[in-house]
Amino acid sequence: MQKTDIMSFTTNQSLKDLNTFRIDVNAKYFAEVFAEEDLQTLFSDPIIKENKLLVLGGGSNMLFVKDYEGLVLKVSIKGINVEEQGDDVLVTAGAGEVWDVLVKYCVAKGYAGMENLTLIPGTVGASPIQNIGAYGVEVKDIFESCTAFEIASGEIRTFTKADCEFAYRESIFKGKLKGKFIITSVTYRLSKKPKVQTHYGAINAELEKRGITSPTIADISEVVAAIRVSKLPDPSTIGNAGSFFKNPIIDQPVFEHLLSQFPDMPHYPAPDGRIKLAAGWLIEACGFKGMVEGNTGTWKNQALVLVNHGGATGQEVYRFSETIINTVQQKFGVLLEREVNIV
Repeated sequence: MQKTDIMSFTTNQSLKDLNTFRIDVNAKYFAEVFAEEDLQTLFSDPIIKENKLLVLGGGSNMLFVKDYEGLVLKVSIKGINVEEQGDDVLVTAGAGEVWDVLVKYCVAKGYAGMENLTLIPGTVGASPIQNIGAYGVEVKDIFESCTAFEIASGEIRTFTKADCEFAYRESIFKGKLKGKFIITSVTYRLSKKPKVQTHYGAINAELEKRGITSPTIADISEVVAAIRVSKLPDPSTIGNAGSFFKNPIIDQPVFEHLLSQFPDMPHYPAPDGRIKLAAGWLIEACGFKGMVEGNTGTWKNQALVLVNHGGATGQEVYRFSETIINTVQQKFGVLLEREVNIV
Protein backbone atom coordinates (compact mmCIF):
# COMPACT_ATOMS: atom_id res chain seq x y z
CA MET A 1 0.00 0.00 0.00
CA GLN A 2 1.38 3.39 -0.96
CA LYS A 3 0.12 6.91 -0.36
CA THR A 4 -0.18 9.30 -3.29
CA ASP A 5 0.63 13.00 -3.09
CA ILE A 6 -2.99 13.98 -3.70
CA MET A 7 -5.40 14.40 -0.79
CA SER A 8 -5.64 11.11 1.11
CA PHE A 9 -5.50 8.63 -1.76
CA THR A 10 -3.66 5.38 -1.27
CA THR A 11 -2.78 2.90 -3.99
CA ASN A 12 -3.01 -0.89 -4.03
CA GLN A 13 -5.13 -0.83 -0.88
CA SER A 14 -6.19 -4.20 0.54
CA LEU A 15 -9.97 -4.47 0.97
CA LYS A 16 -9.93 -7.68 2.99
CA ASP A 17 -10.78 -5.91 6.25
CA LEU A 18 -13.29 -3.59 4.54
CA ASN A 19 -15.75 -6.24 3.32
CA THR A 20 -17.58 -8.63 5.63
CA PHE A 21 -17.01 -11.59 3.29
CA ARG A 22 -13.30 -10.95 3.96
CA ILE A 23 -12.42 -11.52 0.31
CA ASP A 24 -8.77 -10.68 -0.25
CA VAL A 25 -8.73 -8.18 -3.11
CA ASN A 26 -7.04 -4.80 -3.68
CA ALA A 27 -8.25 -1.41 -4.90
CA LYS A 28 -6.13 0.51 -7.39
CA TYR A 29 -6.95 3.70 -5.46
CA PHE A 30 -8.60 4.22 -2.08
CA ALA A 31 -9.83 7.28 -0.19
CA GLU A 32 -11.91 7.93 2.92
CA VAL A 33 -14.17 10.93 3.55
CA PHE A 34 -15.40 12.21 6.92
CA ALA A 35 -17.55 15.20 5.85
CA GLU A 36 -19.58 16.46 2.90
CA GLU A 37 -16.87 19.05 2.25
CA ASP A 38 -14.36 16.22 1.77
CA LEU A 39 -16.44 14.99 -1.14
CA GLN A 40 -16.33 18.37 -2.86
CA THR A 41 -12.55 18.49 -2.45
CA LEU A 42 -12.12 14.91 -3.59
CA PHE A 43 -14.22 15.24 -6.72
CA SER A 44 -12.13 18.15 -7.95
CA ASP A 45 -9.19 15.77 -8.27
CA PRO A 46 -8.28 14.30 -11.69
CA ILE A 47 -7.91 10.81 -10.21
CA ILE A 48 -11.70 10.76 -9.78
CA LYS A 49 -12.34 11.66 -13.41
CA GLU A 50 -9.86 9.09 -14.71
CA ASN A 51 -11.14 6.09 -12.73
CA LYS A 52 -14.37 4.22 -12.14
CA LEU A 53 -15.78 4.64 -8.64
CA LEU A 54 -17.07 2.30 -5.95
CA VAL A 55 -18.63 3.79 -2.82
CA LEU A 56 -18.10 1.65 0.28
CA GLY A 57 -19.88 1.81 3.64
CA GLY A 58 -19.55 -1.20 5.92
CA GLY A 59 -18.83 -3.54 3.02
CA SER A 60 -21.58 -5.82 4.28
CA ASN A 61 -23.63 -6.35 1.15
CA MET A 62 -21.07 -7.04 -1.53
CA LEU A 63 -18.97 -9.80 -2.98
CA PHE A 64 -15.69 -8.86 -4.66
CA VAL A 65 -14.90 -11.29 -7.46
CA LYS A 66 -11.63 -9.58 -8.48
CA ASP A 67 -9.37 -6.61 -7.70
CA TYR A 68 -11.07 -3.24 -8.19
CA GLU A 69 -9.36 -1.33 -11.00
CA GLY A 70 -10.58 2.07 -9.93
CA LEU A 71 -11.19 4.21 -6.83
CA VAL A 72 -12.86 2.74 -3.76
CA LEU A 73 -14.31 5.55 -1.63
CA LYS A 74 -15.17 4.77 1.98
CA VAL A 75 -17.82 7.08 3.45
CA SER A 76 -17.15 7.64 7.17
CA ILE A 77 -19.40 10.64 7.86
CA LYS A 78 -20.56 10.35 11.48
CA GLY A 79 -22.98 12.09 13.86
CA ILE A 80 -26.51 11.61 15.23
CA ASN A 81 -28.97 14.50 15.68
CA VAL A 82 -32.49 14.43 17.13
CA GLU A 83 -35.49 16.74 16.56
CA GLU A 84 -38.68 16.10 18.49
CA GLN A 85 -42.03 16.91 16.87
CA GLY A 86 -44.73 16.06 19.39
CA ASP A 87 -44.83 12.27 19.62
CA ASP A 88 -42.67 11.97 16.52
CA VAL A 89 -38.88 12.08 16.58
CA LEU A 90 -36.73 12.88 13.55
CA VAL A 91 -33.36 11.17 13.93
CA THR A 92 -30.66 12.18 11.45
CA ALA A 93 -27.48 10.11 11.21
CA GLY A 94 -24.34 10.46 9.13
CA ALA A 95 -23.99 7.92 6.34
CA GLY A 96 -20.90 6.43 7.99
CA GLU A 97 -22.60 5.58 11.27
CA VAL A 98 -22.79 1.86 11.96
CA TRP A 99 -26.42 0.85 11.49
CA ASP A 100 -26.73 -1.20 14.67
CA VAL A 101 -25.11 1.56 16.74
CA LEU A 102 -27.94 3.83 15.58
CA VAL A 103 -30.58 1.20 16.34
CA LYS A 104 -29.23 0.69 19.87
CA TYR A 105 -29.13 4.47 20.40
CA CYS A 106 -32.78 4.87 19.35
CA VAL A 107 -34.01 1.89 21.38
CA ALA A 108 -32.20 3.20 24.48
CA LYS A 109 -33.87 6.61 24.00
CA GLY A 110 -37.32 5.03 23.56
CA TYR A 111 -37.62 6.05 19.90
CA ALA A 112 -39.71 3.32 18.26
CA GLY A 113 -39.64 2.13 14.67
CA MET A 114 -36.31 0.48 13.90
CA GLU A 115 -36.11 -2.11 16.70
CA ASN A 116 -37.03 -4.95 14.30
CA LEU A 117 -33.94 -4.02 12.26
CA THR A 118 -31.53 -4.82 15.11
CA LEU A 119 -28.17 -6.37 14.21
CA ILE A 120 -28.40 -5.80 10.46
CA PRO A 121 -24.77 -5.26 9.40
CA GLY A 122 -23.58 -2.21 7.46
CA THR A 123 -23.84 1.56 7.68
CA VAL A 124 -26.64 4.12 7.68
CA GLY A 125 -25.83 5.29 4.15
CA ALA A 126 -26.63 1.87 2.70
CA SER A 127 -30.01 1.59 4.43
CA PRO A 128 -32.11 3.51 1.86
CA ILE A 129 -30.11 2.23 -1.13
CA GLN A 130 -30.98 -1.35 -0.28
CA ASN A 131 -34.25 -0.55 1.54
CA ILE A 132 -32.98 -2.91 4.22
CA GLY A 133 -35.58 -4.91 6.10
CA ALA A 134 -36.15 -7.75 8.53
CA TYR A 135 -38.93 -9.29 10.62
CA GLY A 136 -41.79 -7.38 9.05
CA VAL A 137 -40.19 -3.91 8.86
CA GLU A 138 -38.34 -2.12 6.06
CA VAL A 139 -36.47 1.18 6.07
CA LYS A 140 -39.15 2.72 3.85
CA ASP A 141 -41.55 2.38 6.82
CA ILE A 142 -39.49 4.83 8.89
CA PHE A 143 -37.69 6.82 6.20
CA GLU A 144 -38.18 10.59 6.17
CA SER A 145 -35.47 11.88 3.82
CA CYS A 146 -31.79 11.69 2.96
CA THR A 147 -29.14 14.05 1.70
CA ALA A 148 -26.84 13.01 -1.12
CA PHE A 149 -23.86 14.43 -3.00
CA GLU A 150 -24.46 14.64 -6.74
CA ILE A 151 -21.29 13.50 -8.44
CA ALA A 152 -21.89 15.41 -11.71
CA SER A 153 -22.62 18.82 -10.13
CA GLY A 154 -20.91 18.62 -6.73
CA GLU A 155 -24.14 19.79 -5.06
CA ILE A 156 -26.03 18.32 -2.10
CA ARG A 157 -29.61 17.25 -2.83
CA THR A 158 -32.40 16.13 -0.49
CA PHE A 159 -34.53 13.09 -1.37
CA THR A 160 -37.97 12.46 0.12
CA LYS A 161 -39.52 9.03 0.55
CA ALA A 162 -41.46 9.46 -2.71
CA ASP A 163 -38.26 10.47 -4.52
CA CYS A 164 -36.57 7.22 -3.49
CA GLU A 165 -39.06 4.92 -5.26
CA PHE A 166 -38.69 2.19 -2.65
CA ALA A 167 -39.52 -1.44 -3.45
CA TYR A 168 -38.47 -4.77 -1.98
CA ARG A 169 -34.70 -4.39 -1.44
CA GLU A 170 -34.73 -1.70 -4.11
CA SER A 171 -34.60 2.07 -4.46
CA ILE A 172 -33.89 4.70 -7.07
CA PHE A 173 -30.25 4.56 -5.96
CA LYS A 174 -30.01 0.97 -7.22
CA GLY A 175 -31.93 1.87 -10.38
CA LYS A 176 -31.84 4.94 -12.59
CA LEU A 177 -29.67 6.97 -10.19
CA LYS A 178 -27.15 4.20 -9.57
CA GLY A 179 -23.64 5.65 -9.43
CA LYS A 180 -24.86 9.24 -9.66
CA PHE A 181 -25.18 10.15 -5.95
CA ILE A 182 -23.35 9.47 -2.69
CA ILE A 183 -25.61 9.48 0.38
CA THR A 184 -24.23 11.67 3.18
CA SER A 185 -26.99 11.49 5.83
CA VAL A 186 -30.37 9.86 6.44
CA THR A 187 -33.32 11.09 8.51
CA TYR A 188 -35.79 8.62 10.04
CA ARG A 189 -39.22 9.41 11.49
CA LEU A 190 -39.61 7.45 14.72
CA SER A 191 -42.14 7.68 17.54
CA LYS A 192 -42.22 8.06 21.30
CA LYS A 193 -45.46 6.03 21.25
CA PRO A 194 -44.42 2.52 20.25
CA LYS A 195 -46.53 0.29 18.02
CA VAL A 196 -44.49 -2.88 18.25
CA GLN A 197 -44.44 -5.17 15.21
CA THR A 198 -44.76 -8.77 16.39
CA HIS A 199 -46.62 -10.37 13.48
CA TYR A 200 -43.50 -12.21 12.36
CA GLY A 201 -43.78 -15.77 13.66
CA ALA A 202 -40.25 -16.13 15.01
CA ILE A 203 -40.66 -13.00 17.15
CA ASN A 204 -43.89 -14.24 18.71
CA ALA A 205 -42.37 -17.64 19.43
CA GLU A 206 -39.36 -16.09 21.17
CA LEU A 207 -41.53 -13.68 23.19
CA GLU A 208 -43.71 -16.57 24.31
CA LYS A 209 -40.65 -18.57 25.30
CA ARG A 210 -39.53 -15.64 27.46
CA GLY A 211 -42.98 -15.18 28.99
CA ILE A 212 -43.34 -11.64 27.60
CA THR A 213 -46.94 -10.68 26.83
CA SER A 214 -46.62 -6.88 26.55
CA PRO A 215 -43.28 -6.32 24.81
CA THR A 216 -41.41 -3.02 24.80
CA ILE A 217 -39.23 -1.93 21.90
CA ALA A 218 -36.24 -3.05 23.99
CA ASP A 219 -37.82 -6.50 24.26
CA ILE A 220 -38.34 -6.64 20.49
CA SER A 221 -34.76 -5.56 19.86
CA GLU A 222 -33.40 -8.20 22.24
CA VAL A 223 -35.58 -10.92 20.74
CA VAL A 224 -34.59 -10.01 17.17
CA ALA A 225 -30.93 -9.99 18.20
CA ALA A 226 -31.32 -13.44 19.76
CA ILE A 227 -33.00 -14.82 16.64
CA ARG A 228 -30.35 -13.38 14.35
CA VAL A 229 -27.46 -14.65 16.47
CA SER A 230 -29.00 -18.14 16.51
CA LYS A 231 -29.32 -18.20 12.72
CA LEU A 232 -26.57 -15.99 11.32
CA PRO A 233 -22.78 -16.19 11.65
CA ASP A 234 -20.79 -13.28 13.09
CA PRO A 235 -18.83 -11.63 10.21
CA SER A 236 -15.95 -10.96 12.62
CA THR A 237 -15.39 -14.71 13.02
CA ILE A 238 -16.52 -16.12 9.65
CA GLY A 239 -16.78 -14.12 6.44
CA ASN A 240 -20.31 -13.60 5.15
CA ALA A 241 -22.68 -10.91 3.88
CA GLY A 242 -25.83 -12.02 5.67
CA SER A 243 -28.69 -13.07 3.41
CA PHE A 244 -27.17 -13.76 -0.01
CA PHE A 245 -30.46 -14.06 -1.92
CA LYS A 246 -33.71 -12.12 -1.99
CA ASN A 247 -36.93 -13.87 -1.01
CA PRO A 248 -38.62 -14.49 -4.38
CA ILE A 249 -42.04 -13.01 -5.10
CA ILE A 250 -44.26 -15.04 -7.42
CA ASP A 251 -47.70 -14.81 -9.01
CA GLN A 252 -50.69 -16.49 -7.36
CA PRO A 253 -51.18 -19.25 -10.01
CA VAL A 254 -47.51 -20.26 -9.80
CA PHE A 255 -47.77 -20.29 -6.01
CA GLU A 256 -50.90 -22.47 -6.00
CA HIS A 257 -49.20 -24.99 -8.28
CA LEU A 258 -46.13 -25.10 -6.02
CA LEU A 259 -48.21 -25.37 -2.85
CA SER A 260 -50.02 -28.40 -4.24
CA GLN A 261 -46.63 -30.10 -4.58
CA PHE A 262 -45.04 -28.72 -1.40
CA PRO A 263 -47.85 -28.07 1.13
CA ASP A 264 -45.43 -27.20 3.97
CA MET A 265 -43.73 -24.44 1.94
CA PRO A 266 -43.60 -21.16 3.97
CA HIS A 267 -45.21 -18.20 2.23
CA TYR A 268 -46.25 -14.63 2.97
CA PRO A 269 -48.52 -12.07 1.28
CA ALA A 270 -46.77 -9.55 -0.97
CA PRO A 271 -48.07 -6.43 -2.77
CA ASP A 272 -50.47 -6.74 -5.72
CA GLY A 273 -51.81 -10.11 -4.60
CA ARG A 274 -48.51 -11.85 -5.18
CA ILE A 275 -46.80 -14.26 -2.77
CA LYS A 276 -43.38 -14.06 -1.16
CA LEU A 277 -41.51 -17.33 -0.61
CA ALA A 278 -38.69 -18.02 1.85
CA ALA A 279 -35.48 -18.35 -0.15
CA GLY A 280 -33.79 -20.08 2.77
CA TRP A 281 -36.44 -22.81 2.81
CA LEU A 282 -36.13 -23.38 -0.94
CA ILE A 283 -32.33 -23.67 -0.67
CA GLU A 284 -32.53 -25.97 2.35
CA ALA A 285 -35.08 -28.16 0.58
CA CYS A 286 -32.47 -28.66 -2.15
CA GLY A 287 -30.02 -30.05 0.41
CA PHE A 288 -27.68 -27.07 0.66
CA LYS A 289 -27.99 -26.22 4.37
CA GLY A 290 -24.57 -26.52 6.02
CA MET A 291 -22.94 -27.68 2.78
CA VAL A 292 -19.20 -27.06 2.42
CA GLU A 293 -17.73 -26.75 -1.04
CA GLY A 294 -14.02 -25.96 -1.08
CA ASN A 295 -13.50 -22.82 1.01
CA THR A 296 -17.11 -21.70 0.81
CA GLY A 297 -20.57 -23.11 1.57
CA THR A 298 -23.82 -22.31 3.34
CA TRP A 299 -24.12 -21.58 7.04
CA LYS A 300 -25.04 -24.56 9.22
CA ASN A 301 -28.01 -22.77 10.79
CA GLN A 302 -29.32 -20.83 7.77
CA ALA A 303 -29.06 -21.95 4.14
CA LEU A 304 -29.70 -18.38 2.94
CA VAL A 305 -26.24 -17.32 4.15
CA LEU A 306 -23.11 -18.11 2.12
CA VAL A 307 -19.84 -18.09 4.05
CA ASN A 308 -16.09 -17.86 3.55
CA HIS A 309 -14.55 -20.66 5.62
CA GLY A 310 -11.13 -19.08 5.05
CA GLY A 311 -9.28 -18.31 1.86
CA ALA A 312 -12.31 -18.37 -0.44
CA THR A 313 -12.09 -16.21 -3.52
CA GLY A 314 -15.01 -14.14 -4.73
CA GLN A 315 -15.16 -16.26 -7.87
CA GLU A 316 -15.46 -19.41 -5.74
CA VAL A 317 -18.38 -17.98 -3.74
CA TYR A 318 -20.03 -16.72 -6.93
CA ARG A 319 -19.79 -20.12 -8.63
CA PHE A 320 -21.32 -21.79 -5.58
CA SER A 321 -24.19 -19.29 -5.59
CA GLU A 322 -24.75 -20.09 -9.28
CA THR A 323 -25.06 -23.79 -8.38
CA ILE A 324 -27.71 -22.92 -5.78
CA ILE A 325 -29.66 -20.75 -8.23
CA ASN A 326 -29.66 -23.47 -10.90
CA THR A 327 -30.65 -26.23 -8.46
CA VAL A 328 -33.54 -24.24 -6.94
CA GLN A 329 -34.82 -23.35 -10.41
CA GLN A 330 -34.71 -27.00 -11.51
CA LYS A 331 -36.59 -28.21 -8.41
CA PHE A 332 -39.14 -25.42 -7.94
CA GLY A 333 -39.17 -23.44 -11.19
CA VAL A 334 -38.34 -20.33 -9.14
CA LEU A 335 -35.42 -18.09 -10.08
CA LEU A 336 -33.50 -16.75 -7.07
CA GLU A 337 -31.98 -13.29 -7.30
CA ARG A 338 -28.83 -12.33 -5.44
CA GLU A 339 -29.34 -9.67 -2.77
CA VAL A 340 -25.58 -9.18 -2.45
CA ASN A 341 -23.96 -6.79 -4.94
CA ILE A 342 -21.35 -8.45 -7.16
CA VAL A 343 -18.28 -6.24 -7.68
